[in-house]
Amino acid sequence: MMDMKRIYNILLIMILSLFLLPLGGCFDSDINRSMYEADGEEMQRENHIVGATLKGMQGLVIPTREHLYQFMDAMAGGAYGGYLEGIVDTWVMKFSTFNPEQGWLKSPFADPIKDMYPQYRDMMNKTDDPVALAFGKILRVCIMHRVTDIYGPIPYSKMMDNDNSGEDLAVPYDSQEQVYTQMLKELEEADKVLEENKDLSSEAFRKLEDLYYGNISKWRKFVHSMQLRIAMRMSYVNPTEAQRIAQKAVEAGVIESNEDNAMLHVAENRSELLFNNWNDYRISADLVSIMKGYEDPRLDKMFVKGVQTVDQDGEKVDVYDYYGVRIGIFTQKKDDMINLYSKQVISSTDPYLWMNAAEVTFLRAEGALRGWNMGGDAQALYEKAIALSFEERGGATGADQYVKDATKKPIDYVNPMDGADIKYSHPAVSTITIAWEPGAEYFERNLERIITQKWIAIFPLGLEAWAEHRRTGYPKLLPAVENKDPNNSVNVTIGPRRLPFPADEYTGNPKYIDQAVEMLNGPDAAGTKLWWDKKDHSIENSQSSN
Repeated sequence: MMDMKRIYNILLIMILSLFLLPLGGCFDSDINRSMYEADGEEMQRENHIVGATLKGMQGLVIPTREHLYQFMDAMAGGAYGGYLEGIVDTWVMKFSTFNPEQGWLKSPFADPIKDMYPQYRDMMNKTDDPVALAFGKILRVCIMHRVTDIYGPIPYSKMMDNDNSGEDLAVPYDSQEQVYTQMLKELEEADKVLEENKDLSSEAFRKLEDLYYGNISKWRKFVHSMQLRIAMRMSYVNPTEAQRIAQKAVEAGVIESNEDNAMLHVAENRSELLFNNWNDYRISADLVSIMKGYEDPRLDKMFVKGVQTVDQDGEKVDVYDYYGVRIGIFTQKKDDMINLYSKQVISSTDPYLWMNAAEVTFLRAEGALRGWNMGGDAQALYEKAIALSFEERGGATGADQYVKDATKKPIDYVNPMDGADIKYSHPAVSTITIAWEPGAEYFERNLERIITQKWIAIFPLGLEAWAEHRRTGYPKLLPAVENKDPNNSVNVTIGPRRLPFPADEYTGNPKYIDQAVEMLNGPDAAGTKLWWDKKDHSIENSQSSN
């Protein structure tokens, strides 16, 4: 029989154990949690949820994840916008030849949606701060505007319904017209909130977002500039509404100086890996044909010269120049192309460009050309936009002389690797000069000037360049070398009009994908035009570049 002292000790241990059990659970939780990780309560208290969400969403406008950037902005946007061609010799099914493999087709559609909505929903559930929610609304528009301009109809208005988690794509689609209407409504709502909070100190959000560091005035200029960009996309499908929205945006105040450029600041720009480390992409023949033809002073600010070894008087001589790659080629040997062809100037410390003052001013120039009230004359705005681009590109000089040049034109493309088996050289496809030509009869030629110069100024925004090329037909781009479109729907003269929906949508969202295809008013193919793609492209050939 146990003595009383031993019984007492056992009871004491049992009682202490009961008290310590809950404490042990807390210790275990803290041990399993990183000392730098905030739990839900701490995140709410320190605004970490808002900051994490805003920064996460900002990283999806122009993707800061290198692989998503590769699929959207290098592979698709780079090729279709006329900026870049991949030189990897194992890529045989790719965007530039109009036959991308399914994994490539899926990423620009599924990744922005699945990555963005859980974050957006989380913030909406955790804060009622009107400015934070306005920022989130603006960012959703910026992200999904790129997606709708790639595919057309997309799930949008129903994505935030209570019965949808935001991660499940089995939701109804909106037509692109409906998406545009909703996006413009949301931008207007967000701008109203920002106007009501225009005196809010930037300190409130300085550490929570990396675009304008909480500067409400700059955010509002960006919102109005986005409204102008979206309105101009509607110029051929609904010119009256496009004019109304554009004029209202300009009157409210848009980006006019490079100090207000929308540039996302990051600790490391990982897109530079594609060009400097992986060496997967080189600049296009189109950039070389146009910019070398113009003897453009921005060339050395934007691109690195390649080197071609040639025979001169029996000796091997290295010739450094700007060499571009025809889009739609099949690479025979990547190693032979890395040093020969030019690449873009980019470093890991560069911010990500979303929108610059030059683009906005070119948009205003086009609006003025169309007779809209854009706060200036079309020619003056065109020349101002070029000057802004020169200023932005590291202080390139000579803009005053450049805008007056009425003789220089794009030059024929000469491929440095042409030989017995490779013949990619091609005559220039445009004869447009730089200097403005006054007179209504030169509308189409001046439109080509505006879009060609905007195309140079917004590099490397390939998806935006592609959208504007589809809308206007400019700049005129060299036809793709190979057309492997499985649906035989792409006319290489005008290029692809959209990306087909990924195959996963047909298996994962069968209830609604058929409705989405009906909204296209054509087959789910790369040659089917989007809602706003209404211009008669025969006009370009009859009135421009003569």
